[in-house]
Amino acid sequence: MYDWGLIWDNHSALLNGLLVALKVSLCAVVISIAGGLLLAIMRLARQPFSFIAAVYINVFRGVPALVSVIWVYFGVSLLLGVDFSVFQAGVIALSLLYSAFMAEIFRSALSAIPAGHREAGQALGMRPIRVFFSVVLPQAVKIALPNIGSMYIGMVKDTSTFTVIGLLEVVRVTQNVVSQTFQPFVLYTAAAAIYVLAAFVIDLVFRLIEGAYASPPSGAVSRLLRSRQQRRIKQLMVDLGS
Repeated sequence: MYDWGLIWDNHSALLNGLLVALKVSLCAVVISIAGGLLLAIMRLARQPFSFIAAVYINVFRGVPALVSVIWVYFGVSLLLGVDFSVFQAGVIALSLLYSAFMAEIFRSALSAIPAGHREAGQALGMRPIRVFFSVVLPQAVKIALPNIGSMYIGMVKDTSTFTVIGLLEVVRVTQNVVSQTFQPFVLYTAAAAIYVLAAFVIDLVFRLIEGAYASPPSGAVSRLLRSRQQRRIKQLMVDLGS
């Protein structure tokens, strides 16, 4: 007989496991976005930077998360003489993998920006780096946001492979409870439901971010955004006047 009451009896442990997975993936997605943007810029640059970025992207897009975390936790730590915690190893492994995916997302987003936008910024007297951060990058982020959300959902799910190093995320907690209760169907069904619900919530959050990015909301947030925009326009006029 299936004892579905075990789900409620162990809901605290399961939710704590989800919290660990979210913490690891959140740290990793921040690093991956920064690393992916850098790799995308290198990929669009001249040689040898483009070649180096291409090699990194193609290698790490083909490495499974399980292999990556084993490399970091049991290989790199011994090679460098650094004792990574399971949390640190998980963050590093995810960052190495997903930086490659983020790089391709940003590369396609940056390539989608019309060259005329860059030329318009330069015609206004803006330096190339300012054109990139003020004109090109905001548009590229808007294009990349949906795919970044999908990548983050993938990160959360990939933490399930980190049971091999003992990370107490959802699957590891489920394994521990199953070893005591011998109810694998019930508990793994609960684990799957937790991941599905987390994916729905993450998708909703990113959709809200996309909506706010495309059309700033009304109220205090809208006024703040408009005031910042007006200050930037005034500063640009001052710079052009000088």
